[in-house]
Order: sequence, then C-alpha cells, then structure tokens
Amino acid sequence: MSPIAILTLIIVYFGLLILISNIVSKKSSDNDTFFKANKNSKWYLVAFGMIGTAISGITFISVPGEVGNPDLQFKYFQFVIGCAIGFIIVTKLLLPLYYRMNLTSIYGYIEQRLGVVSYKTAATIFLIGRTIGSAFRLYLVIFVLQRYVFDYYQIPFAITVLISLALIFAYTYRGGLKTIIITDTLQTFFLISSVFLTIFFICKSMNYNVIDAFEAVKKSNYSKVFFFENYLQGTYFWKQILGGIFITIATVGLDQDLMQKNLSCKNINEAQKNMFTFTGVFVIINIFFLSVGALLYLYAAKNGIEVPVVNEVPRTDLLFPEIAIHHLSIIPTIVFLLGLTAATFATTDSALTALTTSFCIDFLGMDKTENQNKPNIVKTRHFVHIGFSLLMFVVIVIFNTINDNSVVEMVFKIASYTYGPLLGLYGFGLFVKTKTVKDKFVPIVCAIAPAFCLYISINSKSLFGDYVIGNELIILNGLITFLGLLLISKPATKLTKF
Repeated sequence: MSPIAILTLIIVYFGLLILISNIVSKKSSDNDTFFKANKNSKWYLVAFGMIGTAISGITFISVPGEVGNPDLQFKYFQFVIGCAIGFIIVTKLLLPLYYRMNLTSIYGYIEQRLGVVSYKTAATIFLIGRTIGSAFRLYLVIFVLQRYVFDYYQIPFAITVLISLALIFAYTYRGGLKTIIITDTLQTFFLISSVFLTIFFICKSMNYNVIDAFEAVKKSNYSKVFFFENYLQGTYFWKQILGGIFITIATVGLDQDLMQKNLSCKNINEAQKNMFTFTGVFVIINIFFLSVGALLYLYAAKNGIEVPVVNEVPRTDLLFPEIAIHHLSIIPTIVFLLGLTAATFATTDSALTALTTSFCIDFLGMDKTENQNKPNIVKTRHFVHIGFSLLMFVVIVIFNTINDNSVVEMVFKIASYTYGPLLGLYGFGLFVKTKTVKDKFVPIVCAIAPAFCLYISINSKSLFGDYVIGNELIILNGLITFLGLLLISKPATKLTKF
C-alpha cells in the first residue's frame, strides 16, 4: 500500500471522528458535558468504548511482537488474568465509593479523607503518570506512521507528532467525555474487527481453516502460557498475576481516565454492569491478540520475513506493520491501519480529556465554581486542553530521542513508579480508619517511595542476585508509601465514614 493511500485513509478516518464530534457537541459543549457527559451515558456504550481505551497501540503491536521471544511467548496472558481480577476488585470496592461521594474527580476522596496537600499530591501523581504513559503509547503508533508514511514525504518526526495531537484536539476539545464515549465506540469496533479480520487474512494466505490455525498455534514454539519454573524471573506466574492485579487497581481504579467514563453512567448498578462486561471482553480480545502474534511468526517463517531492524536493533513491535503493509493485500493493510489507529487514538483522546478534567477540577476548582459553564470558564478549559496537548508533544519528542527499550517494558515501568504512591494513599485511606496523616509531609513520602524503588531496581543484581524484579515493583512502591504514611500518621479526630 502506497504512502499516499495510507495518508488518505488517515485523513478520512479523522474526518469521520471530527464530524461525529460536531454532531454530538452541537447542542452542548459546556463543562458539565465535557467532564461528566451529563451523567447520562449508556453503560453498554461505555463498556464497549473502554476496550479501545484499555487496549492501546502497545497491545496491538508490541504484544503480538513479544510472542516470538522464546522466553515470553503467551506469558502476557498471565498478566491479563491478573488484570481481570483487578477489574473485579475495582468494580466491587472503588466504584461504589466514588458513586456514594458523587465525585467528578476521583481524587476528591483523598481531599476528604487525608487533606488538601494529600489531595493535590494524588492529582499530581495522576497528571505525571498519565501524561508520560499516554505519550509513550502514542509514540508507538506515530513511530509506525513516520516509518511507513511521513518519511516518504520527508516530514520531520516532530511535525508528525504535532499533526496527530492537533487532530485529536480537534474532535475532543468541545464535547470532551460525551464525544469520546461515541467516538471510542466506533474506534473499538474498528479495533476488534481488525483483530478478527487479521487472523482471517493470515489464515487464508496460509490455507488454514479455524481448526488448522488452532492446531498450528498450539503446536508452535510460541504458545506457552504459564511459567512456574523459576520464581526468580519476571515471567513467573504469581509475579505476573499479582502485578496484573495491582497495576490494574492503580492504573484503572485510581486513574481518572477510565474511572471518568464509569462515573458518567446514571447509577452504580449501570457502572458495575459496564465493568463486568468490559472485563469479559478484555480477556477474550487479548487471547486473540496473542493468537495474532503466533500466526504472524508462523507466516514470517513460512515466507522468509525477518523482524525489522532499527539502528541495528531488532524491533519485534514492527513485525505486524511490516507484514500487514508490505506482504499482505490492500484490504488487510487497511484493516491493520484502522485497528492500529483506533487502538492508539482511542487511548490518547480519553487521556487528554481526563488530564484536562483533573487539572480543571483538582487545581482550578471548577466544580466548586458557582457556574462552571460560564463562557470564560469554558474558555479556560480550552486553554488547559491545549496545554496538555503541547505537554504530550514535548514528552513524545524527548522519548523518541532517548528510548532504547521495548515500549511495553518502559510503559509498565513508568506505571510502577508513578502509580505506586496512589496505591499507598488509597490503601491508607481505605484500611486505616482510626488515623489520618500529617498532611504537609505526604508529598515527601510520595517522592521517597518511587526513588527508593528506582534504587532497588537499578541495583537489583547486587541486592538480590538472580532475582529479577518485574511487575511486583508497583506493590513494593505502594507498600513503602503505605508504611511512610503510617510513620507520619496521627489519631483521627473522628472516625472516617469513607
């Protein structure tokens, strides 16, 4: 498929999203619409759209790419099982709390439970973690677009990033959450369709029927799921399960992004129906992503296709686009591009909206303003939205100059460092009912914990020998924060009701 054809497809795709945005936000583009979608979202649309938010371009490209590593194979599914358990915990423990308190920003709980400084600290952690994490996810798809489209036109990487963020801003800045619930539903449809159609086209090119494909994956060297052999390694079953649970609690249940969508449902029952449905679909779709990875490597071996190399380093996350764009027909290429674009931009548009919401509510206090829908206040929200778009641009450009690790590994490392303190804060608030904290010392504790974890991670070989610290780093980070909060705690003047 030629670069001009790919570019045309992208233009048409974003034209459709902008058209939907204009229709959805035509009647109202005020702050209540942007922040909460008027508390009138349909749970089934939220559940379906959340798949596109949770499954980013990283899952779409890097997870299938990892399957070819003999030390990894289907080990990611262990993490997915942990995620499913984490989703259920969030559904039963955190969602009812947020609905009881009628929150717009979930960090309002920390304000009422621990104090204003703790509240600002929690919101700041989210802003840092979500900005970096979303920027890394967007970087991956922009890297692919740069390699296969924009390099052809000699357009610099920074300009590609700027164009991508400008397009996202164009369809999110007015309707915010209300627009995203509709556009993410459409993008999730493209994402899921692309997964199944990719499997269909690869199987067709290899003369496989469904049973043949299943047997080929099962008998291949890529299908090992459970790793119980060595607890020292990061792939060990219980490490992956526990990491999946706590990363999910932190990056979903304690993250304004996905929770904001849940809080736009009419009531707690609909929000919980949404989460249970989402969890089931999330598990199933990841099985198919891993299957795509195995089939890609079988196809590559049969046709003599090598893993692409960038700066003399093999990049497994480029195998999927390499095969889809250069070795399959035009229809599979279009399907792949729609899926990749949908996966990544559904994540980024949601993140930008959540970042804007958190800053406007947690730092500018727009929910406490007598009339948050006044034109001047809405205009301020627009400037905040622009500000986070530019901040993400800077982070992506910096990351492009220094990144030398797999994107999946890097994103989860960032999540472990930034979201660990949130685990500690909420853990203390929820489970230590008879104490509160000396509020002014909370930022120090939340800075020391990830710094200590970074030291441990860097020096793990000298400290632990062959033990490899994996996803459990976020648990350690949360525990250190929790213990630090206990050290600066004091008896509560009244028993907390939250």
